[in-house]
Amino acid sequence: MGGKKVCVVGSGNWGSAIAKIAGSNAARLSTFENQVNMWVLEEEVGGRRLTDIINTEHENVKYLPGHKLPPNVVAEPDLLKACAGADVLLFVVPHQFIGKVCDQLKGHVKKDAVGVSLIKGVDEGPDGLRLISDIIHEKLGIDMSVLMGANIASEVAEEKFCETTIGCKNMQHGQTLKELMQTPNFRVTVVQEADTVEICGALKNIVAVGAGFCDGLGYGDNTKAAVIRLGLMEMIAFAKLFCKGPVTSSTFLESCGVADLITTCYGGRNRKVAEAFAKTGKSIEQLEKEMLNGQKLQGPQTSAELHRILKSKNVVEKFPLFTAVYQICYEGKPVTDVIKCLQNHPEHM
Repeated sequence: MGGKKVCVVGSGNWGSAIAKIAGSNAARLSTFENQVNMWVLEEEVGGRRLTDIINTEHENVKYLPGHKLPPNVVAEPDLLKACAGADVLLFVVPHQFIGKVCDQLKGHVKKDAVGVSLIKGVDEGPDGLRLISDIIHEKLGIDMSVLMGANIASEVAEEKFCETTIGCKNMQHGQTLKELMQTPNFRVTVVQEADTVEICGALKNIVAVGAGFCDGLGYGDNTKAAVIRLGLMEMIAFAKLFCKGPVTSSTFLESCGVADLITTCYGGRNRKVAEAFAKTGKSIEQLEKEMLNGQKLQGPQTSAELHRILKSKNVVEKFPLFTAVYQICYEGKPVTDVIKCLQNHPEHM
């Protein structure tokens, strides 16, 4: 019996950075099979197929340029081939595509495989909130964990020190995943409150949009600190309302919580695009095209999904920051409303 077979489902900026870590760990640990497959949605770059470039030059020149991937990471354009026989599946596609990907994989995944969602977003279901990990579990029937943290992909690829959080209800799986992911510069903590970990990863992108609006309006660090704090309060309140399991504040002190919130409100694409939105008055869609080189923005879309959930539960007024972000992005409300929502926040009443 060889080691466990690992597949990275997705090959964008973050997917490629994760493949770099998983690939180098798999190459040196007997627990894992040497070859790590990475599913790549095929596209042409400079007249060549992206998979060919990755497999000959060991670099994702489009989404993670300037970083060599280990030679044992193999790009595969066929989803079913990439995932065939995999024991560990790392899901790293934009959250709006996960349903389609799982529909294709249905019936083609080992029953005892372990899935990990690194996808930051939520979906709506008949009872309100659906976590991305739940969607994958429902469609594929496999055990799911999540990995979330203060992990801006380019910095992870540069091997600059950071931490991350794995949310995993099965501690044995948690240890295997920690072995696959941990390096001297990518430190992993495993916690059992997986739902809270995942909700942090989705909601912080909405707060980052609010932080970007404040930057675009020319407010300073004190204002941004207030956005981060009030955003965190709304994140905790939302998790307590919507998580089935326990929600303890200590999980918000892990990398997936306050650390990820800080880094996303200072770096990251959601903040950057929101700042440009406030300064230029161009639409979110237009700025996404102009600024992100084919990457997707998660914050505005998550705010829309969240808004519908809050509305269905009649609790919109308890989440003024989340609501202001949604109304500014989608209902044409002025960007200055973000300051009004801070001034009149229920936390101060």
